[in-house]
Amino acid sequence: MNLHKFLPALALAACATAAADDAAPPPVSGIDLSAMDRSVRPQDDLFRFVNGTWLENTPFPAEYASAGIGIMLFEKAQEDVQKILLEAAAAGADGTPAMQRLGDMYASFMDEARVEALGVKPLAPIFAEISAIDGPAALARFFGRAQGLGISVPLGIYVFPDARNSTHNVAYLSQSGLGMPNRDYYLREEDEYVGFRGKYVLYLAKLLELAGEADGAARAAKILELETGIATDQWTPVQNRDPIATYNRHGLESAAALAPAFDWKGFHAATGLPAGDFILRQPGYATALGGHLHDADLAVWRDYLKVRAIGAYARVLSSDFVEASFDFNSRTLRGTEQLRPRWKRAVQETDSAMGEAIGAEYVARHFPPQAKQRMDELVQNLLQAFDRGIDSLEWMSPATRAEAHAKLRKINVKIGYPDQWRDYTGLVIRRDDLAGNVMRANQFEWNWQAARAGQPKDPTEWFMTPQTVNAYYLPTNNEIVFPAAFLQPPLFNMAADDAVNYGAIGAVIGHEISHGFDDKGRQYDGDGNLRDWWTAEDNDKFMQRAAGLVKQYSAFEALPGLNVNGELTLGENIGDLSGAAVAYAAYVASLDGSEPPVIDGFTGPQRFFLGYAQAWRTKWREGLMREVVLTDPHSPSEFRANGVVANMDEFYAAFGLREGDRLWRPAAERVKIW
Repeated sequence: MNLHKFLPALALAACATAAADDAAPPPVSGIDLSAMDRSVRPQDDLFRFVNGTWLENTPFPAEYASAGIGIMLFEKAQEDVQKILLEAAAAGADGTPAMQRLGDMYASFMDEARVEALGVKPLAPIFAEISAIDGPAALARFFGRAQGLGISVPLGIYVFPDARNSTHNVAYLSQSGLGMPNRDYYLREEDEYVGFRGKYVLYLAKLLELAGEADGAARAAKILELETGIATDQWTPVQNRDPIATYNRHGLESAAALAPAFDWKGFHAATGLPAGDFILRQPGYATALGGHLHDADLAVWRDYLKVRAIGAYARVLSSDFVEASFDFNSRTLRGTEQLRPRWKRAVQETDSAMGEAIGAEYVARHFPPQAKQRMDELVQNLLQAFDRGIDSLEWMSPATRAEAHAKLRKINVKIGYPDQWRDYTGLVIRRDDLAGNVMRANQFEWNWQAARAGQPKDPTEWFMTPQTVNAYYLPTNNEIVFPAAFLQPPLFNMAADDAVNYGAIGAVIGHEISHGFDDKGRQYDGDGNLRDWWTAEDNDKFMQRAAGLVKQYSAFEALPGLNVNGELTLGENIGDLSGAAVAYAAYVASLDGSEPPVIDGFTGPQRFFLGYAQAWRTKWREGLMREVVLTDPHSPSEFRANGVVANMDEFYAAFGLREGDRLWRPAAERVKIW
């Protein structure tokens, strides 16, 4: 579900070979031959063979920390959405209420003179609330209140289907509240992280000074000290991947016994959540947090909350706040050179506030019914291939195999857009009140989220908007979801060869299906409940294969001295490997015994793998690469390409790999799970 997981989409229709008619055009492979580096052998580095010239010659866009297919698709979606918003802004009150809200939101962001004149004044009411905090109980209440303000505090909340009772929603409470990407940035002692911490203090001091506070540097140093204590007690990204360890049901009384120093009743009342149990994802962290609230200097806590509030709204304040936030969060941490143009930021802000209102119009303009139908058919082809693959697993017992088939049959498929659209009636948007619009949108969204807790889940609900360039699998719903913007030209290529398309979007579809059977997803049943449906022997065999994948990816060096975390990325690596395997099987089945043509000098099997590697065409600045390795469950792109094919016998056969080739692995070390 991460932004860097953008991948191209696939045409279902078979690409027929030209008949004897001399006038018939030659088949189109869909491979960008100009991007290839033919001085690299595919047997040694498929990723660079396919993308090497592009990698060498393509500069980073100044306003992004990465370049590649994902950014291209994202930019196209932004331009399409801007056209909708410009029309809505021009229509004003003459448009529908939904379009007027969209137009007014966009116009409020574009009214730069008004935003500059206000400076930090829109945050005065929040600052007043923070200044009134007079003790640990008031702190806990503000933590609850912050959920509706959109401010990150040490305990965050989201409402999702209950992993033990998937027909209903429940509130999940999770560690949060750090100003840098994760705990590693506070605790690692390498020079890079020491440098980040020094610059973070300068950034916090700048925010305080811009807000009119004195002694910013000294106060910022104490904020860093407080956050370092919080970071020390937070769980690691690997620990947070464990769905059993992070499922801890509590009510107010049991939570108070676990963390008596935290005012749970005051916190819960301030959130607006209905009465009822909640899931505490990191109970040990909650206990420690209570101690921090009790022991830390109240003045430091107020400063911490003030910079959290400024950081949450800096993007919609005057340019000095915008630049300060960009300078640290984008330029320093990620290496991004330039702030995105104002219109793009206006599009993103409006999308964040009323995404499905935009989505309804976006779908009407950019996602014809034929595209949805083709994707429906393609997904069914991949599901059938996965179903056949389960029967071919020699390591799985009949009992577990039967359960796997049953889960696969229950996977729900959502393509393009939701059947029902969110209603934003009641959300007040004003053309002259950008920060206020964001505050009201945050509260509107949180009220909607909170009201769902304890209620039956809505099976039609989507967790991405149609204009999002991404896809996801949700284990508690046992569903795979592909938004419309993921399936747009030029990557939903009706003219391209099937082999390349199966290697691209076919592998993505297979990836999302495989998430239902990765190291986390396999712990949920077909109804979305955490239930162990594995025999002990099959569980051991799965874990042995997974351990092989952990070892492989942990050996990949993303930056000097910084290797991929094979445990953190295990689920996505299983999804990649199994997704490519099932996509290849589906491609072979689609040939129905016929021999695919040679196109551009490559056989059908070769084009499948070229399409797969082309789909991962991405390059990242060093800062973003570091953040991804430390925080993201996805491996960097080149390892998602090369790491997968090095395990697939079909790749060895397609390119004639032999011992001595860099991607060659002994047969006993090649991992196959699904």
